[in-house]
Amino acid sequence: MASMRDIKRRKGSIQSTQQITKAMKLVSTVKLQKAKGKAEQTNPYTNYMYQTVSSMLAKSGSIDHPYLTKGEADKKAVVVITSNRGLAGGYNSNITKLVMASEDFSKENAEIYTIGSKGREALERRGYVIKEDASGIIESPSYEDASVLCKKILEEYTEGEISEIYLAYTHFKNTVSHEPTLIKLLPVEIDEADMEKGAASANVLMNYEPNEEEALDMIIPKYVTSLFYGALVEAVASENGARMQAMDSATSNAEEMISDLTLKYNRARQSSITQELTEIIAGAEAIG
Repeated sequence: MASMRDIKRRKGSIQSTQQITKAMKLVSTVKLQKAKGKAEQTNPYTNYMYQTVSSMLAKSGSIDHPYLTKGEADKKAVVVITSNRGLAGGYNSNITKLVMASEDFSKENAEIYTIGSKGREALERRGYVIKEDASGIIESPSYEDASVLCKKILEEYTEGEISEIYLAYTHFKNTVSHEPTLIKLLPVEIDEADMEKGAASANVLMNYEPNEEEALDMIIPKYVTSLFYGALVEAVASENGARMQAMDSATSNAEEMISDLTLKYNRARQSSITQELTEIIAGAEAIG
């Protein structure tokens, strides 16, 4: 049985840790409220952008454009959004596992663009090629930052250096539900349901002015950047939600351990007192 001193020392250590987890939970809660509001404001725009472009392309018939056809290059760009800090439960590991389990690309043909040092470190250890690290973006995501990185990747795509672009991030459903998600950004793929709706609702094909190539050159980059920025905002909200849950769980576990150690300490103290009384009584009887 551990001594009273050891139990007291361990209890003090856990209490100190509990104070830290409580503080981190409060900080994450405040950050979550701000990030959640931003995500809720951004989601409608992102969703409507996706629906609008999908509907437009579904009504456009067969268009031969680089953004709509897969290139011949072997390399594929994968943008991976994680966080720069840990202590967020399985938030970061869930994304890296999703990337490693994907059948759409492999270590040999994937060029990883990381946003978040935790994802970069994990994938680098497993042999993935890190083409570029933009971890600073995740601290305070802005549309301008998303546009700059998207522009770099789109230039590689149009120049034929990569054939596909993927995005791995955590979709924010609500405060307690966050879903690791992997989507293909380019080439743009249209669901069969959208195609059927487009064919049923349109008597004539979509007309472009001045022409379809110039129009798509302007629309698709904005479409991709919007999805990318929406993913960044959702990832920040998901990170803070995951950290809040992890710290809440850690605080509860610490409380249970403190209660258990308090019980052990009282038992050890009672045992020590009983032993002292026994020794005193035995000594008194011996003298008498």
